[in-house]
Amino acid sequence: MKTREEIRREFPILQQPMNGKRLVYLDSAATSQKPLPVIERIARYYSEENANVHRGVYALAGRATEAFEGAREKVARFIGASSADEIVFTRGTTEGINLVAASLGRRMVGEGDEIVITPMEHHSNLIPWQQLALAKGAVLKYLPLQPDGTIRLEDAEREITERTKIVAVAHVSNVLGTVNPVKEMARIAHRKGALIVVDAAQSVPHMPVDVRDLDCDFLAFSGHKMCGPTGIGVLYGKREWLSQMEPVYYGGEMIEVVELYRSTWKEAPWRFEGGTPNIAGAVGLGAAVDYLTGVGMENVHRWEQELVRYALDRLKEIPEIEIYGPGAGQRAGLVTFNLRGVHPHDVATVLDAEGVAIRAGHHCAQPLMRWLGAAATARASFYLYNTEEDVDALIDALAKAKEFFSHAIG
Repeated sequence: MKTREEIRREFPILQQPMNGKRLVYLDSAATSQKPLPVIERIARYYSEENANVHRGVYALAGRATEAFEGAREKVARFIGASSADEIVFTRGTTEGINLVAASLGRRMVGEGDEIVITPMEHHSNLIPWQQLALAKGAVLKYLPLQPDGTIRLEDAEREITERTKIVAVAHVSNVLGTVNPVKEMARIAHRKGALIVVDAAQSVPHMPVDVRDLDCDFLAFSGHKMCGPTGIGVLYGKREWLSQMEPVYYGGEMIEVVELYRSTWKEAPWRFEGGTPNIAGAVGLGAAVDYLTGVGMENVHRWEQELVRYALDRLKEIPEIEIYGPGAGQRAGLVTFNLRGVHPHDVATVLDAEGVAIRAGHHCAQPLMRWLGAAATARASFYLYNTEEDVDALIDALAKAKEFFSHAIG
């Protein structure tokens, strides 16, 4: 198995200094960096395979189609789907969730029906359901959060009823790091006759995920958070549901027959991929799947768990730091915190001067910020290329921020 430093050296962007310091990138929950094999695979596609897919009968088009559909096969295996036909390429998690809400959601949700979500959702898994509920006169229900930012299955049993049509939940919170009991929630939802939609943007890149084991109906994630390029994502859907869904984008490639006054659609997943797709993005995502598979998702998860434990212990050395979310063992590889009396944007600016890149803001989770009683927070998120040395650099930079803002901290 490769060491952390060997892996780090495969990411060219991490070899450059930042503000005269060693670059410490701790914002992988927003977007991950890209290893050389992914960068080179995208370049090879454009250098040797570039053509439109599915349409041409010439050899180059066949090569491009093989690379594009091969990526679909790789993704299906990576998440344990029954078939590549259950993999829809999208622009990212946001588009995947919106597709389910706009297509299946608008058909199956009616007045008085319930949609159950949590207050910890990213806006991408909140606003589509909020707008669907408003349009249909449905009831949007929120599972209560425990003081540590977790949810209880007892509350899910109570809030998910026979009127519930859709349960939408993040597998991992992008703010709290909470790992939600998706498998158990799927059992509850199905027993009540509801579907479950999983936002897996923060789980698929960081831990082994098997959609058949989870028994989720839909699951969405983004390529750019898992060593792949931006602009490509995946919506997994059980074949039985995808086959019932109508497309929401119309045009070339997604049609079967077009007449003057009516048209018919291809089978899923192609009916949802109108127009020229992001071919290079899909090929790059396939390369990212190969890379992560080579490292081993169990290894990625284990290393992140070790890092987050180390980070939590080190952060507790600074009494003025407030940490949000559950303890080690109940969270994924990120830590959200605030330095008392200092706005997180100011903290992030000082850290940037030390070469440490973190996130600061509401993290597209404004309802959760209000629940926390914070206007914004700072977030350090880890990935396979991070080391304990990176955590030490974070702590040293925070010590400098504490000293710089000592007048505000008191």
